[in-house]
Amino acid sequence: MTTTIAGSHLAGSHTASSHPAVSLPRPGISWERACAVADLEPSWGEAALIRMKQIALFLLSPTEIYAVDHRDPHTEAHVMARGIVGSKGDRPTIASPLHKQVYDLGTGECFTDPTLVLHTYETRVVGGYIEVAIETGLLEAA
Repeated sequence: MTTTIAGSHLAGSHTASSHPAVSLPRPGISWERACAVADLEPSWGEAALIRMKQIALFLLSPTEIYAVDHRDPHTEAHVMARGIVGSKGDRPTIASPLHKQVYDLGTGECFTDPTLVLHTYETRVVGGYIEVAIETGLLEAA
């Protein structure tokens, strides 16, 4: 997951880089506006419908925003925005509210069941609004 915020590029540890971000068009990616940063509460998930795709958004700090599928990979219920935000070491996590599988918010890896993967999305902030990178192939499948 990479977050671009108003001219700075945040990745990995989510600390500001000294290099300004350049948002070049990328083939196969469409940046879609989800909501205003101010619409989210820290450490609390919100679901957004973006191009007919349910996505859970998590604001962990003003410079750390995650987007994942709202659909729980284990039960296929659309509940991940109501999951429990936490951490495993220095990795932010989300635990499914149903059976408590724990996923890495950045990579989607499931710590409790390696056969499960939660789809993650790149995010950026432009003019105070969160945008999510959607693969155009996913738009056609929706």
